[in-house]
Amino acid sequence: MRFDRDIYFGEVRETLFFGALEQVHVDGQNVILAVWEYGAGGTPMTDIRWLAYMLATVHHETATRFWPIREYGSPEYLQSKPYYPFFGRGFVQLTWEDNYRKASSALGLIDERDLVAHPDMALDSLVATRCLFRGMAEGWYTGKKLGQYFNDTKDDPVNARQIINGNDDDDLIAGYHYTFLDALNEALLPEVTV
Repeated sequence: MRFDRDIYFGEVRETLFFGALEQVHVDGQNVILAVWEYGAGGTPMTDIRWLAYMLATVHHETATRFWPIREYGSPEYLQSKPYYPFFGRGFVQLTWEDNYRKASSALGLIDERDLVAHPDMALDSLVATRCLFRGMAEGWYTGKKLGQYFNDTKDDPVNARQIINGNDDDDLIAGYHYTFLDALNEALLPEVTV
């Protein structure tokens, strides 16, 4: 599954970015789309609704920036957290040492890329994308998974918010989901058989 970037960015530029995309918006979405196109980060994914929902989640979780972020707060605030220095990082906030360890193990990250030894690696766009894909597909964040909300019998972007964070802003993110889904469907390229 591949996407025409000109069509895709033309669609989301107007509907989600008020007519203007910054380079960071393009770069972040390109990383996510490329990982989807070339293997979906190690987890089999073929349902375009999953991709649309992940894009909607990143749009919300990064405050539309579309680049991996640190948990908001001053250094003093972050240091006061019981999980410091494993505060939230990524497209979807990975927190707590055990979760950093699980992500490193699941993604095969070692040495300079190990997330426990180097927590800021969760800010690497490729690592953040792989955490996004595997985490949402496998239930890393709350135990809920994409396949529970998007499958042959279910299409529920409102309650899919439970994958990340209960039902906060669920209708808002569902709206983003539908907009991303429309853009992806418009930009979908025909399959090439060799």
